[in-house]
Amino acid sequence: MVLAFFVKLEYKKALLFEPTNNWRNPMADFDDELDASGLNCPLPILRAKKALAALDSGKVLHIIATDPGSVKDFEAFSKQTGNELMESREEGGKFHFLIKKA
Repeated sequence: MVLAFFVKLEYKKALLFEPTNNWRNPMADFDDELDASGLNCPLPILRAKKALAALDSGKVLHIIATDPGSVKDFEAFSKQTGNELMESREEGGKFHFLIKKA
């Protein structure tokens, strides 16, 4: 009983002190985040373009989208703009992208 209390306490402490920008994936490191959930083409791309414009070169934008077409859209967007698509993955019905500004 006492051990369970301490395990829960350590878990809560770990949650409190984790960095806020990469709690979903400790391997990921990004500078800004755009949640485009619920938006359909072309809005995720347009919002990403605007968010990237506000970032300095070399900074990374994490984008979350629910539109399945966004996978191909962000691949094409990266090729056309010269920005690096560092990661593209699907998790729980959401698509996650990491784009590094050129």
